[in-house]
Formats: sequence, structure tokens, C-alpha cells
Amino acid sequence: IGMFFQDGLTGSAWGDWALYTDSPLRAFESELGVQAPVGFWDPVGFTKDGSAENFKRRRAVEIKHGRIAMLATMGYITPEITGKFGGLCAENLPFSEIPNGLAALKVVPFLGWVQMFAYAGAVEYSSGLGADAWGSRAPGDQGWKPPFFSEGTEETKKRRLSAEIANGRLAMMAIIGMFFQDGLTGSAWGDWALYTDSPLRAFESELGVQAPVGFWDPAGFTKDGSADNFKRRRSVEIKHGRVAMLATMGYITPEVAGKFPGLCAEGLPFADIPNGLAALKVVPFLGWVQMFAYAGAVEYSSGLGEDAWGSRAPGDQGWKPPFFSEGTEETKKRRLAAEIANGRLAMMAIIGMFF
Repeated sequence: IGMFFQDGLTGSAWGDWALYTDSPLRAFESELGVQAPVGFWDPVGFTKDGSAENFKRRRAVEIKHGRIAMLATMGYITPEITGKFGGLCAENLPFSEIPNGLAALKVVPFLGWVQMFAYAGAVEYSSGLGADAWGSRAPGDQGWKPPFFSEGTEETKKRRLSAEIANGRLAMMAIIGMFFQDGLTGSAWGDWALYTDSPLRAFESELGVQAPVGFWDPAGFTKDGSADNFKRRRSVEIKHGRVAMLATMGYITPEVAGKFPGLCAEGLPFADIPNGLAALKVVPFLGWVQMFAYAGAVEYSSGLGEDAWGSRAPGDQGWKPPFFSEGTEETKKRRLAAEIANGRLAMMAIIGMFF
């Protein structure tokens, strides 16, 4: 899929960025925050309009969110490591009895909320009510010059702000992770052993649960705990992975090994068929008929989803490939785990080639 996208944007399955000279994103390639390893990264396309004003506003918002997330992350961690203040936070509420993390929201008194909102409003007002986003100030300039960090050459300040943006991005990911861990386990550290009621535990030992992420389901597809739904999705994942591996090799092979000699169809030599997405424009009608007929034959011969809804194991299409279908159960399990991993990589690769 990655290959398809790369080809669509650059005209090459290898996706040479230098070929995509018309991109409006180039206006922001030298901005702060364009950092290794991804460089300028805007997969949602917020900057595709090329508007400098919109970019400035979003950069100011990003810096502010990053700063808040850094404070929040430290606020989560500090009580766990260094302990809490002595004395009272409010009447009959010692600091020592305030729980860490999200559970603290339940015990904050009304005047505590008033204090927090008043402080946030005072900070917004004193910093110019968004003057760094809509006004003449630079993004992140709140009108306060912190000692030691506001001095130095322009290059030094630029390096510091780049580091702040990077740390802020990391903190935004960290605090969201802590919220999820806290919500699921009751602990800011997210000890998985504490979340004994998780329906996901039913699938922790399944194939595809691999290092480094282990069981990873950020979209929550398996939260219903249904073994039937899990089996169907696993079967679909294996099939998509196999198709993606074939597609990736199909994209690469003509670039590396060349094309068949002779004719693909009347008046259409194989040598004249372009690589990548451009080939779709020259496929004759009977070529499409052949491809759909072949796909239908494969589906029919494999049981029309018998491995997804029926008695077969996920990925079992009824065909036993030589050499790979033999061996112990442990060997077969290891091979299928490798196939799943390779299929996942191929799905990402073909999307990159499309771009």
C-alpha cells in the first residue's frame, strides 16, 4: 500500500521525494520541528493548503500542548518517586490521602478547581491571549524570558526550541499513555498484572503477539473478548498479508529483473506496460476478467472463507505447499508467526509504494 501511494505521488514505485516538486508541503520543510528520522511528517495533510498563518497557529498550539504535557507527565511521576507534601491540601484532606493519577480528580474540592482554572486564565491573559498564534509574536513566545534559557545566539535559541518541541511531542505521547494505563490498571505506571479483568487476556498467547509491542490492539477490536471475531480478523489479516507480499514483489520485480518478452495482448508488448499504478490504465478488458476470475477461483477452492467462519484454522486455504507444510506443530507455529510478521511488513510496504 505504501508503494502504491509513493507511486501515485512521485510516479515511481520507490517514491523519490525529489520527484514530487509540486508539493505545497515544501514551504515548511525548513521549519522548526522538522527533525530526524521522519523529517517533515504530516500524514493527515494539515499543511497541504500551504498557509503560513495556519501553520504558525498550529505550531503555537503544538508548543503549548507540549509544555502542558511535560508538566503533566512530571506531575504524574513525581508523587510516585519522591512522595507527597506534608500537611493539608484542604480541610480534612491531607496531601498524603490524595491518590496519584486520575483517581485524584474524584477528591479535588470545588475551590481547588477554581484555583486551577483561575491560574490557567491568568497565564493565558498575561501571555497575550494567543498573541503567539495570531499576533506578532513567534510561536511559543509567551512574553516570559526564563533565566539562562532566553540568552545566547539565535542558533542556540533555535536549537533549544527544537529540543523543546521534540520533548513536548514525547511528553504528549507519554501522558496519553499514562492516562490509558491509569484508567485500565488504576496505577500511573500501568502494571498489566493489575488489569485482571481485561478481555484482551484471552488472546495474549495467540499467534501474532510478537516483540517488541506484545499484544497490541490500540483500536480495541478485541475488547468484546469474542473468539469468533478474533478468528475472523486473524484470517483476514493473514490473507491481506499474503496479497500484500505478492503485490510488493510484483511492484519490485519489473524494476529489478525487467519484464517478459513478447505480447501481453494484441498491440500491447509487455515492454510497453509501465510499472506501478500507471499500469492500470493499459490493462485490457480481458485482463481484468482474468484477474477477477482467478481471484474468484482461489476463493472458491479455499472454501469461501472456511478458515474465517468454519472449522479450518486461520490461514488454512486447503493447499499444502511443499516443504512448508511438514514438520512438528511447533515448527508450523513458528512458520505461521513469521508469515504474519512478514505480511504486516508487506502491508505497510505496499501502502508506502502507492504513495
